[in-house]
Amino acid sequence: MIEIKISNLSNGEFNRGVFAVQDIPKGTLFHSAPVIPYPNEDHEHIEKTILDDYAFSYGANHTAIVLGYGSLFNHSYTPNAEYDIRFDKHSFDFFAYTDIKAGEEILINYNGEVDNDDPLWFLDNEKD
Repeated sequence: MIEIKISNLSNGEFNRGVFAVQDIPKGTLFHSAPVIPYPNEDHEHIEKTILDDYAFSYGANHTAIVLGYGSLFNHSYTPNAEYDIRFDKHSFDFFAYTDIKAGEEILINYNGEVDNDDPLWFLDNEKD
């Protein structure tokens, strides 16, 4: 249902994103990504590595590395996907927030909520 391809939105070292292989109707669960959680106080070690760019908040006391394609979605303030943290399954479940067409890049809001337009730590207060 999804694949990794070169993204025109990403200008980082890897320039990749997650794309729909087929049409994905609004509300569809299209990816369930397992996580590796760790206590927030251990994050100081992760901050010294490239993994810092891929870490997600995981509740009040933990941070997590999201596996699968979970850490490869690019950001948008007008995302076409959203995610739910499933603590019971230790996963992030990704759903289509809008209808997503085959070939379209799948985007999430890095702030966690679809309509949260708070500035991101790496964008110098710019919005897309």
